[in-house]
Amino acid sequence: MAITTQQLIQWKQQGRAIVALTAWDYVIAQLIDAAGVDLILVGDSMAVVLGYKTTLPITLEEMLHHAKAVCRGVKQALVVVDLPFLTYQQSISQAMQSAGLVLKETGAQAVKLEGGYPAMVETIGRLVEAGIPVMGHVGLTPQSVHQLGLRQQGKTQATAEKIFNEAIALEQAGVFSIVLEHIPADLAMQITQKLTIPTIGIGAGIHCDGQVLVTSDVLGLAEKHPPFAKAYTNLRETISEAVQDYASEVRDRQFP
Repeated sequence: MAITTQQLIQWKQQGRAIVALTAWDYVIAQLIDAAGVDLILVGDSMAVVLGYKTTLPITLEEMLHHAKAVCRGVKQALVVVDLPFLTYQQSISQAMQSAGLVLKETGAQAVKLEGGYPAMVETIGRLVEAGIPVMGHVGLTPQSVHQLGLRQQGKTQATAEKIFNEAIALEQAGVFSIVLEHIPADLAMQITQKLTIPTIGIGAGIHCDGQVLVTSDVLGLAEKHPPFAKAYTNLRETISEAVQDYASEVRDRQFP
């Protein structure tokens, strides 16, 4: 049976860690789903495979296209899709239309929105009321890169309190889970202990209810890794060597 948002909440209560990764295509989605990943995020971090320098240029149409491919490869994992920059911030009706398109057209079960400021909390509340499952995201929010940079957030008492309060407000608005990105481990622990919904950490320490990484980082495909990522293999090198071997055999007329 496919994993549900309610299962994630039950797993938090049971102390079962949640495994999450990103996917942007059918093949990777199929592989990581079969390997037992619980949650697959079609993240706007897809910007890296499309050659963008930040997540800001990603369009809703691009997200829909890739999310459809991912969902065709998934049988078990819960699929969550990021809403891209400026496809949900302008108004509640805009957010409703964007989130509705994701659920109607892709087969994904939920959407993820960045930020926990009051207007975003209100938007999320309305989406949840309409029956759209929403995952929250606080701490380092990449769509605010020009405002926040890519540095760790919540290092001062004031900013830590702000993130803590945003997480509480998002739970009250009805999110089923919250991504905590690049914040101090003790702050992530405080949030995780306070909330009844699961926290999914990325660069937020060991005390979150689950962990997510960008799959290209895990596989060693990225040119540059964030400080909190871990490469479990080096496919960048493997692929390069394989292509060089193929090219050499073709040029030496050894293949086919």
